[in-house]
Amino acid sequence: MSNEIIVKIADLKVDREPAIITTHGLGSCLAIMLYDPEARIGGLAHVMLPSPEMSRLKAQPGKCPQTAIEQMLLEMEGLGCQRFRIRAKLAGGATMFAGLLLNRREGGANIGQRNTQETKRVLNDLNIPIAAEDTGGDYGRSVEFILSTGTVLVRSFKAGLKEI
Repeated sequence: MSNEIIVKIADLKVDREPAIITTHGLGSCLAIMLYDPEARIGGLAHVMLPSPEMSRLKAQPGKCPQTAIEQMLLEMEGLGCQRFRIRAKLAGGATMFAGLLLNRREGGANIGQRNTQETKRVLNDLNIPIAAEDTGGDYGRSVEFILSTGTVLVRSFKAGLKEI
């Protein structure tokens, strides 16, 4: 697909229609999609950690929700978005290895749940509503974000194809 933009782990991309932004391999990682339906501009981040403090390399804004959302908003506004029109969609944040959580001392809150919780906190603080989500569970996902419509297609072996 010539208008497909692929986002790798701990990265983000912003563009306008007719682009399609995709990411693969979402387990505990979370895809954060921001979209301005009037300008048809969107961004997708593939975040892997709930906070920058958990990372040794701080130079990747796409790694954590706070920095990824801030960077996407800056780039989207640079392309002509209006922040008050932006809506979010979320996918991923799974508990991939539930058996490993039994011996954890943190009370069982796994990275997938923490990524989702922190993303929701940041979006709430910025007054950006969440239009749809497909999060949690125990399975991986891939995402296709179609900027001409704002449609997000979520694919997984376990749950099939969902449109959010």
